[in-house]
Amino acid sequence: MPHLFNKKLLTGIVCKKSGNKTVAVEHTFTYKHKKYCKIIKMKRKYLVHDENNKCEIGDRIYFSYYRPISCRKFYTFYKKIL
Repeated sequence: MPHLFNKKLLTGIVCKKSGNKTVAVEHTFTYKHKKYCKIIKMKRKYLVHDENNKCEIGDRIYFSYYRPISCRKFYTFYKKIL
C-alpha cells in the first residue's frame, strides 16, 4: 500500500482488467473554461497497479500517484469505495 502523506486521492470506476495486477480506471472530472466560463466534464483513463487483484469491473475505487511501475503505469490502488 502506498504512503499517502502528501498524495492526492483520485476516484474512478474500473472499466477493464488489463492483465495480472493491472486495472484500467476511468476518472471523471470537471473544470471551468478560462475564456468562456463554461463547466466542462471530461473523462480520462489510467492504468492502476492492483497488487492483490482485489478490483472487479464496475467497482468504484480510490487510487493515487506512485513511482513509475512500468512504461504506462504510475498509479496504485488504495481502497474500494463502498
